[in-house]
Amino acid sequence: MSVGAAGAVPGSTVPGVPRRQVVAWCTWDWGSAAFNAVMTTFIFTVYLTGAVGEDVAAPSATSRLSWAMAAAGFCVAVLAPVLGGRSDAAGRRKFSLAVWSAVVTVCTAGCFFVRDESQYLWLGLLLLAVGTVAFELVNVPYYAMLRQVSTPATIGRVSGIGWACGYFGGIVLLLICNFGFIAGDGPTRGFLNVPTEGGLNIRLVALFAAAWFAISALPVLFFVPELPADPLAAPRRGIVGAYRDLFATIGSLWREDRNVVWFLVASAVFRDGLAATFTFGAVLAHSVYGMSESTVLLFGVAANVVAALGAVIAGRFDDRIGPRPVIAACLLGMLIAGMVLLFVSGETMFWVFGLMLTVFVGPAQSSARSMLARMTVPGREGEMFGLYQTTGRAASFLGPALFGVFVAVFDADRAGIGGIIVVLALGLALLLRVRPARDRALL
Repeated sequence: MSVGAAGAVPGSTVPGVPRRQVVAWCTWDWGSAAFNAVMTTFIFTVYLTGAVGEDVAAPSATSRLSWAMAAAGFCVAVLAPVLGGRSDAAGRRKFSLAVWSAVVTVCTAGCFFVRDESQYLWLGLLLLAVGTVAFELVNVPYYAMLRQVSTPATIGRVSGIGWACGYFGGIVLLLICNFGFIAGDGPTRGFLNVPTEGGLNIRLVALFAAAWFAISALPVLFFVPELPADPLAAPRRGIVGAYRDLFATIGSLWREDRNVVWFLVASAVFRDGLAATFTFGAVLAHSVYGMSESTVLLFGVAANVVAALGAVIAGRFDDRIGPRPVIAACLLGMLIAGMVLLFVSGETMFWVFGLMLTVFVGPAQSSARSMLARMTVPGREGEMFGLYQTTGRAASFLGPALFGVFVAVFDADRAGIGGIIVVLALGLALLLRVRPARDRALL
């Protein structure tokens, strides 16, 4: 059974796309929640800056974490475009995915050794920083495989399903971790009755997350074939030579198809607004709209559900009308919901318009991925998604910075929503400049 009509699939060596390849590719997205939801968002970073770094001298554990993540972001910005292009030319996308997935797994498992004592803070920061670099870099070959597991008629749908799998994987994993290892009071936690001494329950979460990710990463390595090496590619060069090629590529893109360059810039901006929506949503729900911590957790689960469903549904519109209208409609919907949230109060209103805000996040992220895949010359997907990761990192300060500026200027947490609205509006304005002439997935 194959996805879409039979025929030559760009970037694939076989006609059509076997369904098991699509499932295998999406399974990796499912497992990725182990790092980005458990380790860097909801559980381990809270443990690291709280229990582990509670007694550290200034600067605070939170400040040190931000520095570590900033250093990781710089490394990604430097390495992503070069490594992506090299994996394209050498026919080693799957090899790159395996190596960086292994690094993420090792770093996640290594967090088991981070006890809730201040002297272990440096170890936790180091493991998270290295793991973050590897996680960002593994997304380059993973995203580049999108056209290998889809046809021109299904590329948006497959991207949406993959993104939805990531959200659903996060929901399932967070619920297991919460009720199995964390929930409750006293010296033991969760239905597994795990002791809390030395932070053992959270350290075991890290081991569980590592196993979850490793197992989920295996199917794509077994069932999605490797691309053959490009016989016309230039010989492998050093980092300096690779960067000469990179700048030549950017110059060539600007001369030949400025829409790609404008899309990379636009997507970097609006993706930062999308990330800020989830980053600060829980904070605002509690501090502004009066949600209890337990209710915030329920809202987080609901937000992931609607974002996942939105990604699946929008994937079909992506294939019918193209990704650009889908992204524009999602950003416009988020702007409307954000404007309403600036003026309403109460838990009920946040449930309604907060979920309205998040339902558009999944489709926008998914369609951004499929839009770049459609605009990319076949055989250069790794290189282009390397640039995609780099530009995203380059703009990653916008959402947090403007959120903080608006809060400081208006002396109210609610005003931070205005900062996110500005980022989303700027991203939408830049997106409207992008007018791709053709869908290269059809070539």
